[in-house]
Amino acid sequence: MELSQIPEFMGLSVLLGLLALMATAAVARGWLRAEEKRSGRPACQKANGFPPDKSSGSKKQKRYQRIRKEKPQQHNFTHRLLAAALKSHSGNISCMDFSSNGKYLATCADDRTIRIWSTKDFLQQEHRSMRANVELDHATLVRFSPDCRAFIVWLANGDTLRVFKMTKREDGGYTFTATPEDFPKKHKAPVIDIGIANTGKFIMTASSDTTVLIWSLKGQVLSTINTNQMNNTHAAVSPCGRFVASCGFTPDVKVWEVCFGKKGEFQEVVRAFELKGHSAAVRSFAFSNDSRRMASVSKDGTWKLWDTDVEYKKQQDPYLLRTGRFEEAAGTAPCRLALSPDAQVLALASGSSIHLYNTRRGEKEECFERVHGECITDLSFDITGRFLASCGDRAVRLFHNTPGHRAMVEEMQGHLKRASNDSTRQRLQQKLTQAQETLKSLGALKK
Repeated sequence: MELSQIPEFMGLSVLLGLLALMATAAVARGWLRAEEKRSGRPACQKANGFPPDKSSGSKKQKRYQRIRKEKPQQHNFTHRLLAAALKSHSGNISCMDFSSNGKYLATCADDRTIRIWSTKDFLQQEHRSMRANVELDHATLVRFSPDCRAFIVWLANGDTLRVFKMTKREDGGYTFTATPEDFPKKHKAPVIDIGIANTGKFIMTASSDTTVLIWSLKGQVLSTINTNQMNNTHAAVSPCGRFVASCGFTPDVKVWEVCFGKKGEFQEVVRAFELKGHSAAVRSFAFSNDSRRMASVSKDGTWKLWDTDVEYKKQQDPYLLRTGRFEEAAGTAPCRLALSPDAQVLALASGSSIHLYNTRRGEKEECFERVHGECITDLSFDITGRFLASCGDRAVRLFHNTPGHRAMVEEMQGHLKRASNDSTRQRLQQKLTQAQETLKSLGALKK
């Protein structure tokens, strides 16, 4: 062989070698794919399910995928009447409560925290909140004390009440301290509602059987009420602090008076009156701010407004003022009811939607669809009646109460026609103008 032919021969050999390696790699890849399809797992994985090499990075990838799966996306909702969305909780919110002084909103969630929000920040871009931690448990229900210096929660795993005291710091914030001992366990079924009388004389807890307990503030059971309703679905303490009411399987709402002596000592619990008129089980009810009105919603597809300012000790029954239709109440989705402080607006929630009614005419005025990613767990007006709050996922959503402003316009116009002096007329006109301007700014003023 001539020397000039040697480089050409070597180049040809290298080329053939590269082609052979590529062919071998292609065959190997085909075999790996076939093996994965046949065995249902990657070919590099051993039969016992463990990867042969920890440095492969598969554990990190699986961990990352698991974290992403466990953290659901926040539900998005927009509406022209949405005033604010409070979003500091990392778990689903189950309950909320406005303080009696109107300054705070308390929320509890399954993230083991209670958040205390400042109501003056509702219309601001930033919504400040203070956090109280629930050690080794989480709260399902929360209520402020009448003096707004403490709040109580119902513990999901402990099945008992815990009291948190609020101590103001020099910087304006609060320190939250749980009392050394929780209330004793007395209920035999899951607790569905709790409440504190605004007189500060008693605490109420109601379970899903037929039991309602009246407690002293020190954790002593003062009285046990058997509602005789087969089961309780909702219970509440009236804003005046005199009454406890419950509803359940029966088509009525039962109301009791909790009586105390002149020296503040507990005496007895007596039956006061009942709301009768529904033809099926009552799902929820609510009091107005002065306890002179009540509203109820039933599985018969109706809601009712009642005048409860009666002489029940003389056997006088509440008066039915209005009946409206709410077909969604006949379904299986959770149903919630809230009555504005002046009883002019009724809010009803079914599933994740909210409907607002004018109680004077019984007409539906607003409807908000798919407000939360889960079913609505609580619904409440603030003490001014300006906002309606709802919760059902990790956020609290606040709506402008436009039906309330419209009711104010109608009421002031009626009073103006009957006003007898200039000072009264001027005061009424000021309120009328303010309500009209608010509706105009929200794009909700009816022509």
